[in-house]
Amino acid sequence: MDTAPVVIGIGDIQQKDNFDNLDEALVLMNKVTEAAINDCGNKNIVNYLDEIRIPKGYWKYRDPGKWIANKNNFSKTKTYVTKIGVLQQNLINSACKKILSGEINGSLIVGGESRYKRTKALIEKKDYEETELNINPDFYIKAKDDLYADIEKKELGMMAVGYYSIIESSLRARSSKSFNQHHEYIAKFYSEFSKIASKNDVGWIDDPIKPDEILNSSNINPEIAFPYNKFHCSSWNVNQAAGLIICSSKVADLLNIDRSKRVYLLASSENNFMIPTLLRPNLSKSYGMNLAAEFILNICKENNISEIIYDLYSCFPAAVEMFGEALKIKNISQSSITGGMSFAGGPLNSYVLNSTVQMIRKIRSEENKCGIVTGISGMMTKQSFALWGKRNLINYSFKDVSEEAENHEVPYKISSETSGEGNIIGYTIIKNEESVKKAVIYIEDVNKNRNIITSENKEVIESMEINEWVGKWIKFKNLLLIV
Repeated sequence: MDTAPVVIGIGDIQQKDNFDNLDEALVLMNKVTEAAINDCGNKNIVNYLDEIRIPKGYWKYRDPGKWIANKNNFSKTKTYVTKIGVLQQNLINSACKKILSGEINGSLIVGGESRYKRTKALIEKKDYEETELNINPDFYIKAKDDLYADIEKKELGMMAVGYYSIIESSLRARSSKSFNQHHEYIAKFYSEFSKIASKNDVGWIDDPIKPDEILNSSNINPEIAFPYNKFHCSSWNVNQAAGLIICSSKVADLLNIDRSKRVYLLASSENNFMIPTLLRPNLSKSYGMNLAAEFILNICKENNISEIIYDLYSCFPAAVEMFGEALKIKNISQSSITGGMSFAGGPLNSYVLNSTVQMIRKIRSEENKCGIVTGISGMMTKQSFALWGKRNLINYSFKDVSEEAENHEVPYKISSETSGEGNIIGYTIIKNEESVKKAVIYIEDVNKNRNIITSENKEVIESMEINEWVGKWIKFKNLLLIV
């Protein structure tokens, strides 16, 4: 098919050096753009790139796409900046659908971060100044809904780790492993991820990390939100960028792009139905996520695709576990080609581009295998799946399961009761502004409504860190746990 979308060029970069030798995000994104153009083997591709799509990062640029287009002599390019809250895979899906329909010839998708340069600026007492870009993009894409309920934001703030640690407690409570065994299991498969990352040329760490170094908190691995320590969490203070060029098969043929460079998006799916963590029927299960996974699994089954490489989104262990469950993966310790966001690096809002570029590189060298890359937006709020292959086995197909998920999965309501009884459905332990430990407890009350209660009782917190409290029936007054 002439309009079949195909990736023909990729580029990625990682920098770890002194402040003066590090680039800002804009330059990183331009460097991977140049690498992707060179990788495809024909610089005339710039005449067929009708758009640039960039996920918004930590940077302040209004529209890095126009700057990149000018630097690389793109002749006719519309620019998109996509805000946090939109699935990163959506940028790829949107481009592929427009290529398939004949609306565009090709698209550059690029993202990057330079938080490591910011960190080095503080350490070395240097001034960090971004290039000032004040012109708006042609299109600015925003998410429609908020990622969390107000009462969640009040107790957990906007940092993801607290939400994911609560999801982790739900996973732990319904697993067949004991309380301690579950935490040991997480540490073991994350240690395996660290081994992969240490061998990754664009990964962040140089040496693997042992399971007990992940499991046990320490000065270099402090507890962030029980049961997560620093090594369980995405490392976003990185200097990394990645970019890929997608075009129609017709353009690839016209430019005589080498067959060895071509990798096809065979199928992709998204779940954009948003339910705040507290209000989900099951904190660690998503009907929409499972629907989106089922779509990809069925395509694999129908087309006898069995040799599959995975890169599961890995901002926190709970994400890996939930994706592994949805895709029926037996050994999730080998479900990453990058080494995961804790160890290979997790640039804000663009990791899926990094993992996709590395997946494409791997598929190029292993022609008989296909690859599945997953993605997330928010607190396991939205999910995506992408199936990649070296050969154009099938026509590209896409499914958004959001409407079906919304029709099936009804959010719970927030309770108006501030005192009463309830069942713990998830919990974590964080430190408040005064560095005092606080238990944040999600409950379902006697009316089957949801609420959050807290406790700073030391005995309760010590017990929660060595025993399972999910499933306990408790009493509370003024939203405080009664001991």
